[in-house]
Amino acid sequence: MSTTNEGTILRPYGDTTGDGMVQLSFTLPMPHSKVAEGAAAQLANKMGMDPAMVVHAKPMGPDFTFFVVYGRVNHLVDVSKVQVVERDYPLLSPKEVNLAIRKGLRRRLVVVGGCIGTDAHTVGIDAILNIKGFAGEKGLEYYREIKVVNLGAQVSVPQLVARAREEKADAILVSQVVTQRDAHILNTKEMSAAFRESYPAERRPLMIVGGPRFDETMSAELGVDRVFVRGTTPGEVASYLVEELVNRRPQKAKAKAS
Repeated sequence: MSTTNEGTILRPYGDTTGDGMVQLSFTLPMPHSKVAEGAAAQLANKMGMDPAMVVHAKPMGPDFTFFVVYGRVNHLVDVSKVQVVERDYPLLSPKEVNLAIRKGLRRRLVVVGGCIGTDAHTVGIDAILNIKGFAGEKGLEYYREIKVVNLGAQVSVPQLVARAREEKADAILVSQVVTQRDAHILNTKEMSAAFRESYPAERRPLMIVGGPRFDETMSAELGVDRVFVRGTTPGEVASYLVEELVNRRPQKAKAKAS
């Protein structure tokens, strides 16, 4: 790593500092052979790896081969130009979350969640909502002041909107794992449009979406309030709900009224 006037410049590290070595894995739709290994090396060369060494090749059935390629790249990373979404709210304990909701809302905070479209992968939504939780943290069902309605998998957008209205939801949590043909993006935009059509702006539930293939900087493009990516814990989501629904939204409403 070196510091310049333009920012902090990084070069990948492999065997020695600054050698630019990286490891890349991918699958090619061809049977394993010497030709297949040559094709993998050619692809890595075109991606900027020079030299590119095929260090692992394994048949994946009769028509596919999985490769691991090791080689040097000349590209540098300027850390000063990296764009991420930093957490802009404090992390609260379950006790602090419950106290804030009880004092701020004077009722339970209602969360409706599920997997929309044809997505049947509930691991992500259950990790956040289910009391068993994730990463040593209990899910939102554990919080006394949060009412959780978990609709499970393959929920249609109209069903989600209808249940949200029935439960008078404060927040919508949607998990999307299926990403073929950008299904996660299309489903999220459909959901966002449906809620904006069904609710006045001041009454619309907080819309949160999460999944391993989402880009956390895309919330505005997707029409949601927040995008959570892999590794997000229930405590982070609960703390965000408090920040937005107990702290920020009431303050915005007061400012608008005055």
